[in-house]
Amino acid sequence: MMKELRVIAFDADDTLWDCQSHFEEVENHLYQLIAPYCEVPAKELYKTESGNMADLGYGCKAFTISIIETALRVGSDHLSAEQLSDLLSHSKSLLHLPATPLPEVEQTLQRLQAYPYRLVVFTKGELQDQENKLKRSGLGKYFSHVEITSDKTEVEFQQLCEHLGILPENLLMVGNSLKSDIAPALNIGATAIHIPFHVTWQLEHFEDIEHERLMKIIHFNEILNILNSNGLHD
Repeated sequence: MMKELRVIAFDADDTLWDCQSHFEEVENHLYQLIAPYCEVPAKELYKTESGNMADLGYGCKAFTISIIETALRVGSDHLSAEQLSDLLSHSKSLLHLPATPLPEVEQTLQRLQAYPYRLVVFTKGELQDQENKLKRSGLGKYFSHVEITSDKTEVEFQQLCEHLGILPENLLMVGNSLKSDIAPALNIGATAIHIPFHVTWQLEHFEDIEHERLMKIIHFNEILNILNSNGLHD
């Protein structure tokens, strides 16, 4: 199935390191503030983020704007300047989240250095924020190419292949998001490995996928088992 594999691409947030858990802490902070003034706080944030997506895209800065906008829209005159200031500070703290590699990630990337494939990062979000997280993670040394894009659709996957000088069948995509990492990769003819994270951003919810070019794992080091079982070991 992967005899023509040349490149393994990895998503970053919630694949290489924990991200969404930190964002959920800020979301819960917002929900506590606005709960007295609306029926379902999560729906109010979803409404704001959905409306801002075309202009702001993904990332910490876009999230912060949507958090404060939701607080102002729903909380109106009920929230104090101190409450809003605390919420803003909590949101901005996401710019410095630790980006500690998830279990087995670094050990697996070390092992993959002996395999005959290019390892790349392919992630979406705000450029400086994603670059800083990669630096803090200490994982940058394992990758020969890093591509940060505003979105991850079939168009961006095709462009990634063009930038790397490969065909879609030469690409294996590893990620936690069925919507952003898996579906578009499969749609262009690439192979994919889905490794779910324990929390999912509400804008990334997607129906489960079954596909002949899709493999599903629980532990990050199972990537090695898949490569070895396909005769793609070092």
